[in-house]
Amino acid sequence: MEIKESVLSSGLERLIGQLIERYPELDSCSGRIKKAFIILKETFANGGKLLVCGNGGSAADAEHISGELMKGFLKKRPLDTELLVKIKNAGGTDDWAERLQGSLPVIPLSTNTALITAISNDLGSDLVYAQQVLGYGKKGDALLAISTSGRSTNVLRAVMVAKAIGLRTIGLTGEAGGFLKDLCDITIQAPADETYRIQEYHLPIYHLLAAMLEEEFFE
Repeated sequence: MEIKESVLSSGLERLIGQLIERYPELDSCSGRIKKAFIILKETFANGGKLLVCGNGGSAADAEHISGELMKGFLKKRPLDTELLVKIKNAGGTDDWAERLQGSLPVIPLSTNTALITAISNDLGSDLVYAQQVLGYGKKGDALLAISTSGRSTNVLRAVMVAKAIGLRTIGLTGEAGGFLKDLCDITIQAPADETYRIQEYHLPIYHLLAAMLEEEFFE
């Protein structure tokens, strides 16, 4: 799928510039980060959700990403007045309703232990993410697939299912890219080969995407 870069606001370009200033070696990833942002922006703007999967440290990253998007990251994200009034009319008359924050829907696929073990036991561990994508995913959603090697079988099969049912797919991997780099609509390849160094780059990349999405959707 061809993803065209669109003109970004000065605020978004500033965030990208700040990342490159801190991590000059990630300049080579900036174009793909912009395209990943476009996919995510369009997904959320059209009412879709993001599924995220990975193994080991990448599973932790999947959960970390959900934490940055499901609640405030750099901003407080207050609810709009109309929604706040509706919540208060439903009984939320105390100040707790005002502590709620705007959210972008994200599901990390590594957290439901009962489901993951059931799939592993009944179907095989290679399908723990593919089965969840099949169940949660709807056309118009997106999948962020994280694999430092680009060769994790359960991640690759999740991408295959996602593409089959109409999800847009983003890969996050290392310099070699493995099979993931050609399978996803867009793949961000961190400029490193060792697992721990790849993961060190993944953190600022997805923090940048979270900051850009927050800038886009929340005043």
